Amino acid sequence: MVGDPTGKTEMRRMLTKEEIAHNISCFQKQMSRLIDFSGDRAIMANNADWLSNLNYIDFLREIGVCFSVNRMLAAECYKQRLERGLSFFEMNYMVMQSYDFLELYRRFGCRLELGGDDQWSNILGGVELIRRKENGEAFGLTVSLLTNSEGKKMGKTEKGAVWLDPEKTSPFDFYQYWRNVDDADVVRCLKVLTFVPLKQIAEFAGLEGRQLNGAKELLAYEITKEIHGRAEAEKARDAARSIFGRGAGTENMPSSEISESDFADGKVGIPDLLVRAKLAPSKSEARRLVAQGGVAVDGKKAEASGAALTAADFRKPDGTYVVLRKGKKVYHKVILTH
Repeated sequence: MVGDPTGKTEMRRMLTKEEIAHNISCFQKQMSRLIDFSGDRAIMANNADWLSNLNYIDFLREIGVCFSVNRMLAAECYKQRLERGLSFFEMNYMVMQSYDFLELYRRFGCRLELGGDDQWSNILGGVELIRRKENGEAFGLTVSLLTNSEGKKMGKTEKGAVWLDPEKTSPFDFYQYWRNVDDADVVRCLKVLTFVPLKQIAEFAGLEGRQLNGAKELLAYEITKEIHGRAEAEKARDAARSIFGRGAGTENMPSSEISESDFADGKVGIPDLLVRAKLAPSKSEARRLVAQGGVAVDGKKAEASGAALTAADFRKPDGTYVVLRKGKKVYHKVILTH
């Protein structure tokens, strides 16, 4: 409802209540692979329970008086935005997150808040608020952010983000993301994101180029296993080995289906297939990809953005499908059903 200005050059898009409710329904399902919620071993709390019905005047009198605007503006998250523009709406974020920590302390005895190191100022605000309002002791623990190859924060609103939701990033694409990390990031990611023994990780230090392929495959497999389970990790690994090793197998390749009712005058456009396979967000973007030579069908480059296929193009000895390739490493099988 209120966006954190940290790391942003402009104000975040405000989500509707319906969008937020949908996101909430997804969080616990995704986190349950990593955190045990059984028997209240972990509790998922919604801060709307205490924020939504606050009386503004009472909140200012009880909580607002505890915050110095001068100190807030000195925080890195606000300093970076002052020249570009920082709204009063966003400035409330630190106060609200600090109040969250206070409420969690009161309701659940929570004394430690964890977060990325971009949240340091917000967490310290909560530590100080607990001290002032409850004479209590609380702590903060921050960790380095995951960043992409350009050094930018890897977040859900950043271009090129990798999602935990298999509907947004398939297990195969998730696996491929980690399989293709920069050489310089492999050892760090193995240490931070997997349970591979440090002694084994140390063996990869100093390796370069093709020598790191084994380490990259291990990284991709271990992270995919944690997020999507062993079966999906093995399918993704086998598919990647097949595609990039022998260039033949398609059994475990990400796939989607079409029928002849999707054809027009006996043909279906390659841009339409790219959109159906979620390899492009729109037909205009799909046409641009084709025009730039970034798309291949069954190993042959698609030459024209208006190119189309007939049912005969889908017929193979082992089924009815075509294999789309976007760029050099993204493969997708489109199956023609009857």
